[in-house]
Amino acid sequence: MSMNYYTLGNSGLRVSRLALGTMTFGTEWGWGADRETARAMFDAYVEAGGNFFDTADLYTGGTAETWLGEFVAERGLRDKAVIATKFTMNTEPGNPNAGGNGRKNIMRAVDASLKRLGTDHIDLYLMHVWDRLTPAEEVLRTLDDLVRAGKVRHIGLSDVPAWYAGRAQAIAELRGYEPVSALQLEYSLAERSIEHEFAPFASRHGAGIMAWSPLASGLLSGKYRPAQAGNAGRLDGFRNTTHPGFQKFSERNWAIVTELEKVASELDRSMAQVALNWVAAQPGVATVILGATKLAQLQDNLRALDFSFPADLRKRLDSVSLAPAPFPHSFFGPEIQVRVAGGVVTGDKPSGYSLPVMIEGEAVSISSN
Repeated sequence: MSMNYYTLGNSGLRVSRLALGTMTFGTEWGWGADRETARAMFDAYVEAGGNFFDTADLYTGGTAETWLGEFVAERGLRDKAVIATKFTMNTEPGNPNAGGNGRKNIMRAVDASLKRLGTDHIDLYLMHVWDRLTPAEEVLRTLDDLVRAGKVRHIGLSDVPAWYAGRAQAIAELRGYEPVSALQLEYSLAERSIEHEFAPFASRHGAGIMAWSPLASGLLSGKYRPAQAGNAGRLDGFRNTTHPGFQKFSERNWAIVTELEKVASELDRSMAQVALNWVAAQPGVATVILGATKLAQLQDNLRALDFSFPADLRKRLDSVSLAPAPFPHSFFGPEIQVRVAGGVVTGDKPSGYSLPVMIEGEAVSISSN
């Protein structure tokens, strides 16, 4: 396979369309990959041309960051690797300032991550989740200070409300702070909520979406069935969980799985490859985060962008996974907007107004021989 690179949001940072997630690096949580398997997946990803690595201080108690830093150093890839990590989560019970998005915790967390990663800078530093308490002004000012200090290159937000992302970007623009270059959000055929607010925000305001759980925690890989018995994977252990990220078993999702299997069969591709390809081609998506516990899973996922499928097959997946637009987005469709435009065909810009920039071809020779 060949890996293409695109700039992340409005930044000049070039990242691969598939990122390697490291939440599975380590077995401290009762599932995940041991060190040998994690190293094999890292090597396979690098050899496929990938350069974008996603981790967090929370993942497996720090093991994920530590192993990632060691793997990068062992292969001498620090200048090539784009490392993204996150802060927010509390790992010190009883201490409210050991978590959250306040300046005190951010400054503590960044130094701890730098130490575990064995590096002097983080390429992309993200707020892991909105804490509902800390003013966006404090977060943006602190992150800008880290950029100015050289500890961080670019910043991003993960799992935040759309209004918060908009306010953060406006603060950055008005005050001259480092802008938000990335939004890390859950996105898959089974979870399409971000299309109403975040996808337009990403494309219009320069924050590329990093899609996490593109396979809906493995549901879209095809290994789960409605009436199956036994333990097919991690989701089975969460059938009765209260964690919203693992509540995937529903009639709507089983219908998606059924149609996805049919489309994958027609394309002679794995269900995972088709599901990943669908996400990568959606508006606003900068990169898709791959998370695997086995080398074979990752190797299959890395072939997800080696093909394109006909519009009619994509439309079938769009249709089966589409959910009703919530208010007020139900008012933004053509049914009402045509009334706004007076019945005249009206658009944003004509086709071809903004041409994509793709740098490819043979490099010129600078030798006189």
